[in-house]
Amino acid sequence: MNEQELKALLERLVKLPKESEWVEFKHNFHSGEEIGELISALANGACLNNQENGYIVFGVENNLQTIVGTTFQPSMHKIKGQELENWLHQFLDPRIDFRIYEFIYKDHVSGKSIAIFEIPAAQHQPVRFDRIGYVRVGSYTRKLTEFPEKEAKIWNKKGQKTFELEISKRNVSDDEVIGLLDTQAYFDLFKLPYPTNRSAVLEKFESEKFIKSISGKYHITNLGAILFAKNIDQFDQLSRKAVRVIVYKGKNKIFTEREQIGKKGYAIGFDGLISFINSQLPANEEIGRAFRKEARMYPEIAIRELVANALIHQDFQVTGTGPMIEIFQDRIEFTNPGVPLITTSRFIDEYQSRNEILASFMRRIGICEEKGSGIDKVIFNAELYQLPAPDFQEKEKHTKTIMYSFKELNEMDKNDKIRATYQHACLCYVSNEKMTNQSLRKRFQIVEHNYSIASRIIRDALQSNLIKEDDPESNSRKFAKYIPYWA
Repeated sequence: MNEQELKALLERLVKLPKESEWVEFKHNFHSGEEIGELISALANGACLNNQENGYIVFGVENNLQTIVGTTFQPSMHKIKGQELENWLHQFLDPRIDFRIYEFIYKDHVSGKSIAIFEIPAAQHQPVRFDRIGYVRVGSYTRKLTEFPEKEAKIWNKKGQKTFELEISKRNVSDDEVIGLLDTQAYFDLFKLPYPTNRSAVLEKFESEKFIKSISGKYHITNLGAILFAKNIDQFDQLSRKAVRVIVYKGKNKIFTEREQIGKKGYAIGFDGLISFINSQLPANEEIGRAFRKEARMYPEIAIRELVANALIHQDFQVTGTGPMIEIFQDRIEFTNPGVPLITTSRFIDEYQSRNEILASFMRRIGICEEKGSGIDKVIFNAELYQLPAPDFQEKEKHTKTIMYSFKELNEMDKNDKIRATYQHACLCYVSNEKMTNQSLRKRFQIVEHNYSIASRIIRDALQSNLIKEDDPESNSRKFAKYIPYWA
């Protein structure tokens, strides 16, 4: 780092609210052992807090975080005849590549000597000093063995990466950050006034983990790029994660009418994406007495949720492909890379995301529903529009959801009816109700005197083991209630 970068790093660190699990401020040198223990603790703390580095800063009063300067010169200090840096390396396991920077910080009054230890986060295993691991608890250094849950987290991070916090573009200037990311859109989404100075914009983006300030430059994270890129093609590793919408003529893929590949980040491009999809969908000309002729074939709330799911639940480690929406004459298919983390039959009542930071932000800006409340809205609206039940499919390397256009009951095959019955039972259950012959008749718009049709569908669903009787001991078929197999 050059002097300007070191000054920017120092000013960024002293702006932190206080010392933390990855930052320690000290005025002067105390002992080599103390530094060794701090290196261990801050490396482990940086790992636990998803930071690239931890820091020991000499020359800062730790209570007020005032830059006061230090008399400590690490490059001149020796322990038992050895240079401090070499002495420390002997006792560290593993021997991490920490770096020591010494420079003069010049303010409007005078120059002050500063020393910064930059310590890389622990990887694959805890960092130990003299065979003992340490960790920070607030601003205190403690033995790692006293906190087995923290040690377990460090080991569990082995081989794991948080996609959103990885770096998409490194060492860009503040001008480049503004040029690459749509910062105005962020404040518009939250209905906030745009700050009058650039530093406030950058501070907000750093607090959201969209960027990282590193020695006067900035790294743009995958999170910042995938949400707010003005042009996603400017981020090489994310360019294939753009959303593709393909419109086919007819019911197969032989003839493509049009294809559109998104260029904007998901947050700023989402409404435009939904508008484009809706513009390609047919209006519903004949769906039933409850709907006007100009009603859309598919409910927009279901389209929004299924598109959001495809974005949020994709596996970003699957290279070469991104989310895709394919529109056919009789259906829409939503595909995202990666197999689901839970079985498709439990989508309505369980929630698990491999990209929770991304999902959390998308919920904050209203793009998707709260945890566990999205798919039930999809199924509810499919029933409201009298559509066949959505089909959630797990493939070898991707997840696909199919939403079908309107069909009469006699046009549905046996699997369509069983799937709809199971989803109806799930929807009833999560609404604190139970499925009955009457509720299923309403779902399929079966008139009352044809209750035997609903009974046959229920019997098929029971035989498929997707639903079960709420009270198996009851002999009354007329008032029987049914629940999902997992209830």
